[in-house]
Amino acid sequence: MIKNIRFKKTLLIFTILMASTAYLQSAQNTSAVMNDETQLVVNNQSMIQTYKFDESYKKPSDKELRNQLSTLQYKVTQKEGTERPFDNEFWDNKRAGIYVDVVSGEPLFSSKDKFKSGTGWPSFTRPINNAFVLEKEDSHLFYTRTELRSKFGDSHLGHVFDDGPKPTGLRYCINSAALKFIPVELLATEGYEDLLSKF
Repeated sequence: MIKNIRFKKTLLIFTILMASTAYLQSAQNTSAVMNDETQLVVNNQSMIQTYKFDESYKKPSDKELRNQLSTLQYKVTQKEGTERPFDNEFWDNKRAGIYVDVVSGEPLFSSKDKFKSGTGWPSFTRPINNAFVLEKEDSHLFYTRTELRSKFGDSHLGHVFDDGPKPTGLRYCINSAALKFIPVELLATEGYEDLLSKF
């Protein structure tokens, strides 16, 4: 009888210890994930505050856009068109710098993340900051794709696919007509001096 009571007490203590250990480990994992997500939010907010996008980057009126953009640029950015592969300005550009929205000027992609995809369009593994490139479901063809649009200019940029190289495994396939290239040596004079540290 005494042995049976001792066994039950031991089993109860063991069960409590196991439950406590599992709880503590779960709490640590949750904390780590929250820290990562918090850091991402902080980084995105810092980038937004640095560039003061609400003041600097706005979409012009349609009349201004028609005067400002070429026929192809207007078709791509405003009518979700697609330029021809291997016959566009930046598909083979190897210069160091950043690519900004041709409509609003907001910084979108860096040459440091550009890679040769063989598709005939400029391709990147990631944006300069995910907060500035919005994803939208595109079902215009016979299958669903993920369309990319600039946050403030609302320009159609291209699409993102999951067949890219490391480290992200993504391929941001972008129309040259949606972009303006700013070489490293002109970043400061063009108002993008905060991005010089990336090169």
